[in-house]
Amino acid sequence: MTWKEAFFASPGPASLKKASVLSLKGLCMGSADVIPGVSGGTIALITGIYEELLLALKSIDATWVKKILNLDLRGALAHVHVRFLLSLFVGIGIAIISLAQLMNYLLHHYPVFTWSFFFGLIAASILVVSRQMGNWTGRAGISFVAGTVVAAFIVNLIPVATPDALWFIFLCGVIAICAMILPGISGAFILLILGKYEFITATLKNPFLPQHLVIIIVFCLGCLIGLLSFSRLLNYLLKNFHQLTMAFLTGLMVGSMPKIWPWKEILETKMNRGKAHVIWGSNIMPETINTEVLIALGLVIIGFIIVLIIERLARGKKVN
Repeated sequence: MTWKEAFFASPGPASLKKASVLSLKGLCMGSADVIPGVSGGTIALITGIYEELLLALKSIDATWVKKILNLDLRGALAHVHVRFLLSLFVGIGIAIISLAQLMNYLLHHYPVFTWSFFFGLIAASILVVSRQMGNWTGRAGISFVAGTVVAAFIVNLIPVATPDALWFIFLCGVIAICAMILPGISGAFILLILGKYEFITATLKNPFLPQHLVIIIVFCLGCLIGLLSFSRLLNYLLKNFHQLTMAFLTGLMVGSMPKIWPWKEILETKMNRGKAHVIWGSNIMPETINTEVLIALGLVIIGFIIVLIIERLARGKKVN
């Protein structure tokens, strides 16, 4: 087997165009993952690659490790879904590196508009995912309620102060990455709850400082362990309890909606580097219908329509 044959042996985009489309989806996932309150897993569900992603992560298993240890590098390359993962994570990486500051700017300067757009995205994604359920059963309804309650509980937790020790940074990576692949629960928000969102993002501004590099490596190791282990659990649940799992995931998105509501009353702020950051607020209705409200509603509708268009295009490709 040549290196080229090994590269194309496993599932993944077969052309540069398809790889580019997958990278674009990764770009959207990465953009969502840097926002506390929006989940990359939700974007994966919207774009129709969620189950493919879990299968690709599952391909990094004991057999792959055995091939590596036996120096069967071509066999290892053929075993893992390298084309899928490479295309997707290129997009995710580009988004995290290039869009983190943009998302931070938009959230601080245009919070209502930014949250409105994502509110429309996730509202439509709930509709799209619920369509995949078919006929709802009683057990699916219970699973949906459970997912809603879990998400509502998590997004209403108040961020706390936590240690900066490397063992805790590793644990944060494990927990945050699990949330990132769960629709409705943001890994960035989990880091905020654990008191490490600003701590981790600050290291990315100067990643090659020795002390920052150690933190990034430890955090990434935690993410890798969490990603490979938790994705297997999700894959098992989707394979054996598909309707119940999808109902639970739909509930997670529904339960997370209050966190994404655009209009909030600021109850508490935290000063960081001379800037006031909102860390707790209650949802309110806009007091008057003005230009800002109309633009926000327009962005909700645009986000909603974008998801429906993506879903229709994806459904059309499956039919063809």
